[in-house]
Amino acid sequence: MRVQQALRCAQQLRAVLQGSTLAAKSLVGPAGHAAAEGLLVRQCMQRPGERSCTFGSIISAGPSRLMIQQGVTTAWRGFAASQTHRAADAAPAAGGAAMLAWRRMCTAAAFTATKHGAQAVGGASAVLPAVQQSLAAGLSHSAAKQVSAWLGFSAAWVASMVVLGGVTRLTRSGLSMTDWKFTGEKPPQSQADWDAEFAKYQMSPEFQKVNSRMTLDEFKFIYWMEYTHRMWGRILGLVFAVPAAYFVARGVVTRRLGTRLGLLFLMGGTQGLVGWWMVKSGLQAPTKEYDTPRVSPYRLAAHLASAFSIYAVLLWSALSLAAPVPQLAAAAPAVQAAAARLRGAAVPLSCLIAITAASGAFVAGLDAGHAYNTFPLMGGRIVPEEYWAIPGWRNAFENTAAVQFHHRVLALTTLAAVGATWVAHRGAPLPPSTHRWLGALAAVTAGQVALGVTTLLTYVPVSLGAAHQANALALFSVALALLHSLRRPLGAATPAARLFTPLAAAATVGVWAVVLRADKGATPLHPAVSH
Repeated sequence: MRVQQALRCAQQLRAVLQGSTLAAKSLVGPAGHAAAEGLLVRQCMQRPGERSCTFGSIISAGPSRLMIQQGVTTAWRGFAASQTHRAADAAPAAGGAAMLAWRRMCTAAAFTATKHGAQAVGGASAVLPAVQQSLAAGLSHSAAKQVSAWLGFSAAWVASMVVLGGVTRLTRSGLSMTDWKFTGEKPPQSQADWDAEFAKYQMSPEFQKVNSRMTLDEFKFIYWMEYTHRMWGRILGLVFAVPAAYFVARGVVTRRLGTRLGLLFLMGGTQGLVGWWMVKSGLQAPTKEYDTPRVSPYRLAAHLASAFSIYAVLLWSALSLAAPVPQLAAAAPAVQAAAARLRGAAVPLSCLIAITAASGAFVAGLDAGHAYNTFPLMGGRIVPEEYWAIPGWRNAFENTAAVQFHHRVLALTTLAAVGATWVAHRGAPLPPSTHRWLGALAAVTAGQVALGVTTLLTYVPVSLGAAHQANALALFSVALALLHSLRRPLGAATPAARLFTPLAAAATVGVWAVVLRADKGATPLHPAVSH
């Protein structure tokens, strides 16, 4: 009976071995790993039946991956030999090996070890379910690292796309290409091609009202800016798809990971569609005679929000594969409590940061940064005189004065809230990485506000405008990293967290429906206006 129990345990160990060693590595540093190895291995080799030598304590202390592998090897040899009904007679040595593996790794005392391993073993009961429920479940340590690096690189590529998109907007290049193909556009190859492309641009409202004196050479600059932005996005598709196919061919992609990758593919396709939907709004004549042709600020905000969403999913997935076990899984109660308090502040803070970034998209969409180039007052007043220039709810999104005022208020509120959070929690018993991310959040927030004010006072030069947008993404990244360091043990995840992927997929499909339905009309949902 005990031999069969050991064999069943060996089967389970084989399934969780890679994830368990990955968990152990994330719980202890290299120094602790090396220091504990000699002592624990000697102790367990001499007294394999002791509680401190059980599977749970070994995993929690994290020192002996080799020993676990040896134990599983012997157990599986026993399993292979005992497939005959004469295991006791034909393979007594194998049965003994399986018994030894069972005694070392599968005793019921694994999670109630002696004082030496009490905290670590308590953590093991959270570590193993966490590994099995994480995005890295079923992946070897090396495979998880490879996929994490790939997704992290993809996230960096998306970040570069956001910055390049900002430069494209600041140089007023976004409306230079008047058509769009999903597979890509062939750039002009000859003088005749350039003349034809320029002729199409000359029919656009932007040329007729803003750039009527533009030369062909000047047009080439804005054309190449927009073309580069579009092709950079299409290359990102290859950067994502080719490694994905490679990992699928290797059998690395599990069902859980495949679902996440499918969501990212869907979001990426949606981003391209939303981008063209945005550009189309700027190719239509303004509704008022003296309005400047520009893309709808609503669609610009949707395009930016979509990019931030893709970036967030990529970054979070990369972090989750690099560190599959929440660092709080084996933390002391005082650390757990301090982390819970900080989490309660960090979640709304992250939402505030995201809302502030979205309000910046409306500032960009209305060119509101070129008005009220003073700080802290606007036109000599705290609240500008033109604040209520448009009746109703549209005033908050289409009135230059209101949009810039809201962005200022949100930015200063974010600075105050982040500063207060840092002061309140800087002395709390939090993990070191959490303290580092919290300090980084305060520093990057202060830098972002200073950069925004400088950009405003200098009338939004391209360099500072692009830096302000890039730093907004950096601030968003730090907020995500802070939240990731505060993850609950996966067994305690909220229903919203468990339903994230299907809800995100449903939202993405909803965006497709809205865009395709709106695209049938001749005018944008809300035509852009200027004041």
